[in-house]
Amino acid sequence: MRGSMDNLVWMGALVTLAGVAVLAWCIVAVQRARRQALDEAALKARLQKAVAMNTGALALSAVGLMIVVVGILLG
Repeated sequence: MRGSMDNLVWMGALVTLAGVAVLAWCIVAVQRARRQALDEAALKARLQKAVAMNTGALALSAVGLMIVVVGILLG
């Protein structure tokens, strides 16, 4: 039983790290978009895409942390 809960903790940690990686991608994407000489509409479209990805990444990280907590509590 202990081994499966350890696996659950590690799986949650991997899901959390995936969310953090997407957050880092969002930061880089916004920095690149701001450096380019884009008109207001194009910049707004890129930032909206980044905000959507950012929200999804935060949700993914939260789910990963919930998996970790469940694994710890059940372990």
